Amino acid sequence: MKIRTLIPAAGIFLLSCQKKPAEVVAPDFDVTTTELTVKAGTPAVFKFTGKAATLAFYPGEVYKDYNYKDGRSIDVAGKGLTLAFSNGVAAGSPAGTQVRQFSILLSTDFNGNYNDFAAVKAATWVNITDSFILAASATMVATRTVDLSKYVVAGKPVYFALRYINRPQVANGYARQWLVENFLLKSIDAKIDTTAVTIANQALAGFRIVDENPVNAKARSTITNTRVTLYGPVYKNPADPIYDPANPVFDPRNPIYDPKSPQYNPGAVLPVYVPYDPNSPYNDPYSENWAVSAPISLGVVELGKDWSVPVRTSVYSAMPATYSYTYKNPGRYEAVFVAANNTIEDNASVVKKVIMNVTP
Repeated sequence: MKIRTLIPAAGIFLLSCQKKPAEVVAPDFDVTTTELTVKAGTPAVFKFTGKAATLAFYPGEVYKDYNYKDGRSIDVAGKGLTLAFSNGVAAGSPAGTQVRQFSILLSTDFNGNYNDFAAVKAATWVNITDSFILAASATMVATRTVDLSKYVVAGKPVYFALRYINRPQVANGYARQWLVENFLLKSIDAKIDTTAVTIANQALAGFRIVDENPVNAKARSTITNTRVTLYGPVYKNPADPIYDPANPVFDPRNPIYDPKSPQYNPGAVLPVYVPYDPNSPYNDPYSENWAVSAPISLGVVELGKDWSVPVRTSVYSAMPATYSYTYKNPGRYEAVFVAANNTIEDNASVVKKVIMNVTP
């Protein structure tokens, strides 16, 4: 038996009436300049003929170079390593009580096991703290830039650790907060133009907390993209109201737990009373917590894409007749304009280049 599929006539008509999207044509666009040589600090003026839906400009400067629109990379192997950062110390007892609480270390043989405090301690760490200036207050202090090239081992990544030691607080004073910002690793000889290449910054360093006593005496350290805060555990003081069974927070009849009471606190949670244990070794322990970086590779560093300067962003803005750009530094620049017509389905562009000579 043959089976026939019938398409309604209306359907055939609709299919036959569907049109292919109109082909997008590249812009009829060109650019010239009245002066191919300008002085640094004097605007270079570019003149346009034709028009385009969008127009972007790559001046040819570092990080605005059309030749690196898809990304740029540079090999930093064997070209040196420097470190600088800012630090501060806040809260707790006066400086000098918790002696040498903070230090910075370097390793080339850490196995990358951040889940095991013993594995972190087992690595070979070089203490480089004395190379830097440490703060004495909450006012952030910028350290000098230190050359660490002698510690680099060819073919191996470098790890950095910010080590925090909490000594018993009854005898040594309350734990302090150590703050680290602007962590910056740079090459020495690998440069773009005259600027040393950044190998890693605070965010890219990828610090992670590794705590000696995460269950019984958890450190209060935190990490954000802009700051590492190292802070010891809470000293369990027997005089703390949390160990008083008569403390109103343990009373389920407390008005803060009653939705009908004017004193009701929606965020209040009835805690479980845990009596103070005078024999616990975790009331006021010696403990360490470290902020350990990701492996810092000293090979090829990806620097990302170079970006253009928008000149015309859509058909709803006026097509300019001219555009001026001021080069700050002398040099020979390949100025590139990318003109494009586009729809949701398609895009067509034309690239126009002008060589600009910028004199002192």
